[in-house]
Amino acid sequence: MPGAGGRRVPCGTVTEPDQADPAAQALPATLAWAVRLLYAEAVAVGLITVYLVYKDVTGDATNLRVAVFVTLFAILIAAALGGLAYALSRCRPWARGPVVALQLIQVPIGYYLATGGTPWFGVPVSLAGLVVAGLLVTPSATRALGVGPNRAD
Repeated sequence: MPGAGGRRVPCGTVTEPDQADPAAQALPATLAWAVRLLYAEAVAVGLITVYLVYKDVTGDATNLRVAVFVTLFAILIAAALGGLAYALSRCRPWARGPVVALQLIQVPIGYYLATGGTPWFGVPVSLAGLVVAGLLVTPSATRALGVGPNRAD
């Protein structure tokens, strides 16, 4: 157990103040890339949300209730992606499951976008989902988050 002067650093390790190693505080590369990609997804969905708000305000919506719902849903997804990216950057193990689930949901969405006439949008959506989910199940990411069989007990 660390003494009263111990502190918590990223990825859940506890060190004494004089033993703090900057390299030990860095995220593993796989987890860092997953976090970067999640932040990029949050920004992309945020930009889509700005466009949706613009269309809601200026467009001639045939059903305003549906338009507002879709916009609110996009806001929720952008906030969830950003919040989960932040949680993973702080090595919160509870964030891994929701992120993997959201990323796997992206794969069929991207497939239907790609086969529905927008492959320039659908393929990156599917690939991002597969890459982020794959990065989060690597041994170094699971070890850093303290989940799975590679936990550092």
